[in-house]
Amino acid sequence: MHEPSQGLPRNCWSGARCSCHDRSRQDVGPPRKHPQRPLCSGASTAYATGARQCDTYTVHKHAVRAIAAGHRMTPTFMAAPETGIGSGLHFHVSLWHDNAPAFRMPVGADLPDVLQQSIAGLLDALPEMAPLLYAPYPNSYKRYAPHSFAPVNYTWGYDNRTCAVRVAGRREHTRLEVRLAGANPYLALAAILASIFHGITKHPALPHPCAGDAYETSSLPRAVPRTFEDALPDFFEDPLATHAFSPSVVHHYTHNARTEINAHHTQVTDLDRARGFLHA
Repeated sequence: MHEPSQGLPRNCWSGARCSCHDRSRQDVGPPRKHPQRPLCSGASTAYATGARQCDTYTVHKHAVRAIAAGHRMTPTFMAAPETGIGSGLHFHVSLWHDNAPAFRMPVGADLPDVLQQSIAGLLDALPEMAPLLYAPYPNSYKRYAPHSFAPVNYTWGYDNRTCAVRVAGRREHTRLEVRLAGANPYLALAAILASIFHGITKHPALPHPCAGDAYETSSLPRAVPRTFEDALPDFFEDPLATHAFSPSVVHHYTHNARTEINAHHTQVTDLDRARGFLHA
């Protein structure tokens, strides 16, 4: 743990980003901490199968809370605990077939078909999944800001951390990093796998990769929703989420999203008072 971020209560600690590697069956040890940028740090865990990695992340998260409580501190893993501070959950995902990495890509070679299809599926399907699986709170959308290391549009690139989907590694270590998630790891992984399955079975078109700053791209990629309200219609009106998770699941999380939105709409915030108290 590090000291509380400036501006947060003294007994509040902003939870670290945790990367999930879905690759092969291996024992999972303690997370490794690594710096990200000022006032931010990250933690990554060794790769494992998807369900096991989600279990490990959940155990680590509860351990952080238990250890913090012993030091009279309260950790938070919310997406934006303070203006300019973000906490996310990045997934590193690869597929395996016959005990071999399906994404394997020799240096200088073209992307394997299954990797192209996986990227295309993620970019085509993830926009419909936000309220259910990787951005389920109004606060989630405050993390998606330019030059924040969180994406603002659905782009992909080679080792490009300004994109939503990053092709990372080389040779047998080639994998996809999905940089959107910041919520329940089981639901986020379900969205990722459903999107990859969509790409492999439906073959949506793969956009050109983003070679520069995705925040400043001159193309017109689909934008990450700015608010929870903006994200909700795509979720409950598009058949993709319903087909992947059933109508009852979509109905449940649509109701949950509307409940969260309504709760926030009725609250007067410090920002309301700061910008309107003396001007109304």
